[in-house]
Amino acid sequence: MQNGKRISKITAEFKRGFNFVSGIKKAVAILGSTRAPEKDRYYQEARKLAIMLAKAGYAVITGGGPGIMEAANKGALEGGGESVALNIKLREWQKINRFVKKSIGFDYLFVRKVMFSFAAPIYIFFPGGYGTLDEFFEMIMLVQTKEIRHPVLVITVDKNYWTPLFSWLKKEVYKKRKAISKNDLKIFHLVDSAKEAFELVKRHGNH
Repeated sequence: MQNGKRISKITAEFKRGFNFVSGIKKAVAILGSTRAPEKDRYYQEARKLAIMLAKAGYAVITGGGPGIMEAANKGALEGGGESVALNIKLREWQKINRFVKKSIGFDYLFVRKVMFSFAAPIYIFFPGGYGTLDEFFEMIMLVQTKEIRHPVLVITVDKNYWTPLFSWLKKEVYKKRKAISKNDLKIFHLVDSAKEAFELVKRHGNH
């Protein structure tokens, strides 16, 4: 593809994306592994959390795929809320889970990531792989650098999964390397259940 055509396509995708996310009000983005089976504890926690969020009037936004995303979309429907997906075409289109009722697809991963950063003021991360970690670090970097200027709540769920990473950030990156500040470690919150995550969301909504 020639550069001119590529630029036009990227611009059009940004326009479509912003038009789409601007129509979503009072939303929470839930992210996590595509590989979590239905029997996984955190599949069920994501589903329970999405039910509570939907009943509280929040739209639930995911990447639209299987695993944690499917659980969140399923819970959103069960709670009577809006179930939304920002889908991505990698080698081929990611199959959207059957619980999504409103979606948009992107050819460019970086455009989709920008849309996620504007889609909601609350981001909840369940255990996941490289994609989940990439989205997590992108979000806390945007908050750290004040590229996102509105109040943002970042929640991580599952202490067993996240604690080793956060301990490394504190000991190696903050204390030893001095590559981040103490306040940078306060950007995100760590909980162990859907109930705890929902309590943080409620407190955030009351500010």
